[in-house]
Amino acid sequence: MRRAALHALRTARRVPAGWKATGRKPCAVSFSSSPNLSIRPSSSSSAGRYPPFLPATLQSSMHLRNFSLAVISTVVASGAWYAYQGNAGTQPTTALNATTSASQIRSISSTAGAHAEDPVETPRRALLVDNDQFYTATLSGEQPLSKHTDDSDRRVLEMLTPEQATQKLRKNEESYLVNRGQGVVRYDIVQVPSNSPIEDDHAEKVVEVPSSVAAAQEGQANSDWMFWGVFDGHSGWTTSAKLRNVLISYVARELNSTYKAAAADPSILTPSSEAVDAAIKQGFVRLDNDIVYESVDKVLKSNSRRVAAEMLAPALSGSCALLAFYDSQSKDLKVAVAGDSRAVLGRRGPNGKWSATALSEDQTGGTPSEMQRLRQEHPGEPNVVRNGRILGQLEPSRSFGDAFYKWSKETQDKIKRQFFGRTPHPLLKTPPYVTAEPIITTTKVEPSRGDFLVLATDGLWEMLSNEEVVGLVGEWVDKQQQQSGGSKAWLRSWFGFENKQLPVEATAEAGTEGQRRPIRQQQYDISGAASRFTVEDNNAATHLVRNAMGGKDKDMVCALLTLPSPYSRRYRDDVTVEVIFFGEGPDTRTITVNQEASASEEAPKAKL
Repeated sequence: MRRAALHALRTARRVPAGWKATGRKPCAVSFSSSPNLSIRPSSSSSAGRYPPFLPATLQSSMHLRNFSLAVISTVVASGAWYAYQGNAGTQPTTALNATTSASQIRSISSTAGAHAEDPVETPRRALLVDNDQFYTATLSGEQPLSKHTDDSDRRVLEMLTPEQATQKLRKNEESYLVNRGQGVVRYDIVQVPSNSPIEDDHAEKVVEVPSSVAAAQEGQANSDWMFWGVFDGHSGWTTSAKLRNVLISYVARELNSTYKAAAADPSILTPSSEAVDAAIKQGFVRLDNDIVYESVDKVLKSNSRRVAAEMLAPALSGSCALLAFYDSQSKDLKVAVAGDSRAVLGRRGPNGKWSATALSEDQTGGTPSEMQRLRQEHPGEPNVVRNGRILGQLEPSRSFGDAFYKWSKETQDKIKRQFFGRTPHPLLKTPPYVTAEPIITTTKVEPSRGDFLVLATDGLWEMLSNEEVVGLVGEWVDKQQQQSGGSKAWLRSWFGFENKQLPVEATAEAGTEGQRRPIRQQQYDISGAASRFTVEDNNAATHLVRNAMGGKDKDMVCALLTLPSPYSRRYRDDVTVEVIFFGEGPDTRTITVNQEASASEEAPKAKL
């Protein structure tokens, strides 16, 4: 009896029939666009872990490795298992009882294989997540997808089809045509969540500036301030949501005061670039002060836990902020960043090639300039930056919220005692360690050269380099021109290059110390060949995210989008992308929804 029980336990921990381990060492992952790969024999690194059988029905498309066993153990302990049907609004597939035997699973696989021969039934793909690796196999017909979990942390999910993956990619896409004749012709947006709910957010605003604020140039009676922002939240969504609601308003108020003061002086008329930078910084700092410090004063006066829960939420979570400000009169583009989101400018040169210029620096505990700043501000604290993180924990060195790195120990103890909270960090000595004051760059935009700006949270940049992003947008522009024959109004002012390749020039920005490499390319062992990319979307931002998640490799795209929260966070982050196209377009003083590249027809918020 004892021997039989031990045999059953060993059998239950094996990979089910119809699935096969890759046999590769756990240090990277490779994906193939081919739906039918040959099976690699098991290597010595996995021989003691997986059985030596090689089922003929297996179709393996990807291998994943190099993930923390501690994280995996936590997931196992949670006892959460998922089945994903794929279509919105459908019920989850039937779960297999945790005690289902390997022989039952083999029976299911055999039945599925038989159904695949029936031309009436549609084949389906299944994804198995086993510790740190992916496996795929084929199911078919009406056979319910089954799942099996045990101490090895195996989960089986029905994979999205390529059509369902595209639907998920495009669910939150927006596109707007700007007909204001002021140097901006279009902007595209998309968000693809990994967390549930998504912790990223974004905001856009166009403000028509009256002549009393900005002196009009000859022949230009109207002037616009245009804002685009992406906000990468962490430890929750409340801080990024707060930024979506009010950050642009805070900054616009400071700019209004600065421009008014300059217009009132006949010798100045327009504020200096330094004065504009100071106004933007003041808007950032004032908002963070309200979030982190003013909220505490109000909560202590109220002495109410309900009020504390509402008012302190944006302080207890955190968010990076990336805000672009464009003055249509001066053609100045200012990019303000607090955190590790990134802005990159694409510009076409006389030779037809595109160049990528980073307009921001990734501000983390591992950025040399930020490490130096923190050590100067906190002398005698060797652990102010440890392992590339603030006090060994928080990665962004500039952000909104994150009050546990800003409040004094006394404030944290008081809030914990009266309301809720956590014990202050043991290394906390001289807060604040994190600031919301942004670093600002200024660029003179040249609409006639087809300039475009890409703003994105780090979920994009950990998968694609600056040059790849600019090159992909360039390819997308070419495809748009080919499809429209140059008839689209927002493309008319762009040189008229047609049917040309758009190679990207190698630039020094990609190798600077302030720009982190796309780490998941190494993690997934992705080839650097441009042939892996595709152009399938009318929305430029969606186009970038699709290629970040696999491009032509549809199995990779489908697998990454199939994984539900919280497991997906181990393989991809929330992603928010905005692409702004500059050019000389018509002036009807309107902003309209570009329906062919939008998931909805909601009217844009054009003014404050």
